[in-house]
Amino acid sequence: MEKNVLLIEDEPNIIEAISFILSRDGWSVATHSNGHDAVGVVQTQLPDLVILDVMLPGKSGYDILRELREGDQTRSLPVLMLTARGQVKDREMAERAGASRFMTKPFSNAEVLEVVRELVTE
Repeated sequence: MEKNVLLIEDEPNIIEAISFILSRDGWSVATHSNGHDAVGVVQTQLPDLVILDVMLPGKSGYDILRELREGDQTRSLPVLMLTARGQVKDREMAERAGASRFMTKPFSNAEVLEVVRELVTE
């Protein structure tokens, strides 16, 4: 059965790269590019995994993740956080917000696939 990923990212190059990598590996990839209504989109789609950028227009990825962790349906949803800032404090903020994994940009294609596969075990 095909696994569904929701990619919440506002950079077109990242959207294109991750969508291509995952689609080629058999994943169904939906995308969303703003923080305003991202929580509602996740709650409506209920994907197998969310890949969430930290810096989004409207609302930060940390705030979105906190809201997801408060919801009954999304509390245990695997979330991979992406950020261009990889300092220790960013990693700690992601962990406190409830991120399943944390990855800095730029990333390798192989690394994205490996983490996504680990987070959504069949």
